[in-house]
Amino acid sequence: MANTDCVSVRVFSLNCWGIRYLSKHCSQRYQMIGEMLCKEQHDIVLLQEVWSEKDFLYLKTKLASTHPFSHYFKSGVIGSGLAIFAKHRIHDTFLYRYSLNGYPYMAHHGDWFGGKAVGMAILNLAGLTANVYVTHLHAEYSREEDSYLSHRVVQAWELQQFIRHTSAGADVVIVGGDLNMHPQDLGCRLLMSYTGLRDSYVETAKFDGCENGMTLIADNLFISKNELIPFEKGIRIDYILFKGSSKTDIYCDFMCTTKGSVPGHPLPYSDHEALTAELRLESHVPAQTGSDKTQDAPKEKLAELVDTLTEARTEVKVGLHCAEKMRATAARTGMMGLALLFLELAIAAVPCFALGAEQPFPRISFYLLAALCFAILLTASLLYIFYTMELKSLQGAEDQMRLAVSSLQEKLRGFPVAQPHHAPQKVPRGDGALDPEE
Repeated sequence: MANTDCVSVRVFSLNCWGIRYLSKHCSQRYQMIGEMLCKEQHDIVLLQEVWSEKDFLYLKTKLASTHPFSHYFKSGVIGSGLAIFAKHRIHDTFLYRYSLNGYPYMAHHGDWFGGKAVGMAILNLAGLTANVYVTHLHAEYSREEDSYLSHRVVQAWELQQFIRHTSAGADVVIVGGDLNMHPQDLGCRLLMSYTGLRDSYVETAKFDGCENGMTLIADNLFISKNELIPFEKGIRIDYILFKGSSKTDIYCDFMCTTKGSVPGHPLPYSDHEALTAELRLESHVPAQTGSDKTQDAPKEKLAELVDTLTEARTEVKVGLHCAEKMRATAARTGMMGLALLFLELAIAAVPCFALGAEQPFPRISFYLLAALCFAILLTASLLYIFYTMELKSLQGAEDQMRLAVSSLQEKLRGFPVAQPHHAPQKVPRGDGALDPEE
């Protein structure tokens, strides 16, 4: 394999925690981020939680000379918070919004209003087509009682599907963002094993940053230690992932993270630590072997992927069961509200049919009770619709996973099985095969 070209690419990723009027020192931190990006001059900058378009426009103006190309991905009520800045021309962009993203009544978490999504930008890096993705998945909030786990697993599933189906013609794939998952979490394993993406922190030849590559650390001024329980020092939930192609090999020569407060400033850039990865792209003439990479995949990896998918299906089914219970509760509550409303109407009709009869309740109490019944009915109806939509999304993801498991099991059956020479070859019986429906 003779290398014909070598390109160095510096990639930066940061969750900016840019909630106007709520995030601490927001304007000052954006100024610090802009100054740092102008100085460092990364090739690709991937930002999350840039919730205000005004802040994006500020950074766009600030970085006009160093990063002339940019794009802000719009989604949801307050936006996706995703933005990309680049030295190289952005030829195309696309946004995919995740089908599940928390609950609207959990307003204090706010994820549902943010329209979590994955944004894609296609760049040309010295003649190589690079598909660059920036994303932000649903937060965990509680490690012990994670009510959003099924949503995050579905988001990870949709993310890997989106990457696989849109990067088929790319020479290089780069993914950056806040995945809100630990490296060994189910969603992270699903994403990495299915797409073949590699973790910069694991692959780097040299690292300088927080211990174990942590990106949410106790030493950060904006982090409460209660948020990190049961992890005292911190956690790693932000990533820069990459993979090459048959024409391009990709390596991570160096990676670093910030370490809390910025030198010379009393504040850190964000509540998350920033990541920088220096990638080396080596293009070459692909060997004409005619082999199928899918078929060449080791049996052990296929079996591991089947186990991961089965685990993901189990978690999605747990989410399905919870959604069904919540929808049934909403239906019962709605029926109760409707019954009370009919009872109110019946009471209101008493004076009309009984001449001389007076209204048994004070009029103001009657109106307040009617308004309460109507509010219960309306809220229950909206929740019933929401949980029905959640069920459909979970069912759709589970169906896709079931088909994927079935396909992988078919490939596993294609591997030769060592048999004694005296044992006759038999056609496999259906009762001995793994049932993808189980």
